[in-house]
Order: sequence, then structure tokens, then C-alpha cells
Amino acid sequence: MVRSINSKVDLVVDATSHLGLSEYGKIMIGDKGFEFYNSRDPSKFIQIPWEEVDYVIASVMFKGKWIPRFAVQTKKNGTFSFSSKKPRDVFIAVRKYVDPNRMVQSLSFFDVIKRGLKGVFKR
Repeated sequence: MVRSINSKVDLVVDATSHLGLSEYGKIMIGDKGFEFYNSRDPSKFIQIPWEEVDYVIASVMFKGKWIPRFAVQTKKNGTFSFSSKKPRDVFIAVRKYVDPNRMVQSLSFFDVIKRGLKGVFKR
């Protein structure tokens, strides 16, 4: 059985991890870190202490009405993508532990295209 790094839990919500193949489970946000536990296989889990979180990146659509995915970028181990049933509640819980300046919005489709075109024409 996996031990949680949190001693106090603020939020538990159903979620999907998009690391490789999609895995269904639960996100647990507590005083020590961000955790994802697979609902079928308890040996598949992700634990990220708050000291390791660099950015929380949200994919926002329809002017903030819908948040399909978000990602947690760590300082050493890369980026982990998730989606949840209640993303706003997740962001409210994460905001207690992560600086709001480190919670950013991802680039839109057109911003990515615009950056690519600028890079092509700069050469």
C-alpha cells in the first residue's frame, strides 16, 4: 500500500492522468503536496511535493468557461498532465500552496501558430 505524503487533505476529486496512456483515479491535494492515485492499480501513483512544483498550467477555452486539462510542471521531473471533473475546485485548493503568479494559462492554438510563423520569418 502506498503512503500519502499529506497529513491533512484539502480536496479529493475524480481525475484522469494523461501521462502515456490515460489512467483514471483520484487527485488528492493536501498540505504537503499534489497526489494522483490510480483507481485500479495502487502501485501507479504520482506524488509531487509543493517544493517541487514550478508552474501549474491551465488550458482555458471559451474565455474561461471550460478548463479541459491542466498540467503540473516540476523543477526536475518534467510536466504531468491531468484533467478532473472539478478543475476550478482543484485550482482553488492549489492556490493555497502555489504562488498565484506561478499559475499560468497555456498558449492557445492560434498563439502557437503565430509563434511558429514568426520563427520561420525571422530566419
